[in-house]
Amino acid sequence: MSKKNTGLEFIEDPDALAGKLEKAEDFFETNRNLIFGVIGALVLGVAGFFGYRYFKSVQDEEGQNKLFAAVYKFEQDSLKAALSGTKQYPGLVAVADDYSGTNAGNLAHFYAGAALLKDGKYDQAIEQLEDFSSSDLLVQARAYALIGDAYMEKKSFSEAADYYQKAADYKPNKFFTPAYLMKLAVAYEQAKDNAKAIETYQQILDKYADAAEAANAKKYKSLLEAQSGE
Repeated sequence: MSKKNTGLEFIEDPDALAGKLEKAEDFFETNRNLIFGVIGALVLGVAGFFGYRYFKSVQDEEGQNKLFAAVYKFEQDSLKAALSGTKQYPGLVAVADDYSGTNAGNLAHFYAGAALLKDGKYDQAIEQLEDFSSSDLLVQARAYALIGDAYMEKKSFSEAADYYQKAADYKPNKFFTPAYLMKLAVAYEQAKDNAKAIETYQQILDKYADAAEAANAKKYKSLLEAQSGE
């Protein structure tokens, strides 16, 4: 009766073990360049990853320093200086472009979008704000709302409603969500969708009855219902 093959014979047989080792040595000698190439690629990959993180960290620090001056001008309502910069420092748009992939560059998109919106450059504002992303409770929803504001200025009321809805749906809370819902209801009114406007006003009354916006929501809802004959 033949012995069952367990795949472990080379462990029990010294000659078989020696044969396995010789084959391994032959493989290494034959493929030396390939093996060292793979190891080298792995080392370079790891080094590259940490090098990239260090580079981005340094870039972020530089970007934050340059962003500070531009934001200061923005807060002073010096929109041209904030957006385009001066001889001493770059503007928000340049920081967003030059420090892409860093926290500073990301935040510069937000401020640039807000500044462009105030400057009446709505399409550019939308572009900058769409390039911004954050997991923050306040700022991401605010970015969506600002895009909605830009579309409202363009009289693109359906698009405005879409972004106000995003703002209202992003981490809903009693502090900011009622204001976004009010904007959403107004956008629906402008889009001649009174049914959705009434529904949105009612949502404020149902979920945020203690909010400052509740009184106006009740008033505007009643006016729309009267106009609609409800």
